[in-house]
Amino acid sequence: MLSSQPSQSATVPEQFTIEGIAEPTILRYFQTLNAGEFDDTASLFADDGIMHPPFESGIVGQDAIASYLKQEASDIKAYPRQGVSENLEEGTVQFQVTGKAQTSWCGVNVLWQFILNQQRQILYVKIKLLASPQELLNMRRD
Repeated sequence: MLSSQPSQSATVPEQFTIEGIAEPTILRYFQTLNAGEFDDTASLFADDGIMHPPFESGIVGQDAIASYLKQEASDIKAYPRQGVSENLEEGTVQFQVTGKAQTSWCGVNVLWQFILNQQRQILYVKIKLLASPQELLNMRRD
């Protein structure tokens, strides 16, 4: 039997509110990531922007970031909760967002550290898992 529940299209990203964060680039990052719109997520980065995921070296550039996300992030949903921002030199801004990342097999607390340039493009994002050493060992892929 067909469900009477309306389905949400992947073209309409989920709207996020993150306590303490109103920066559209940060909100759009999570919206597009969770919608599986990885080309759109990568387009938020500067041409030489860097994504530093857990257990990986830095991934540089929009094309490389999009490829990485398509390969590694299709099973991940991010649930940012709250954040803070700090102005840095030369018009850059750092954002720290805490929340949770969920896969089909586990959930873990996460800290996302973003640096945005004056044009509000992502220069750098580091994704840190906030887990005990044993929890991290249990997550390692063999």
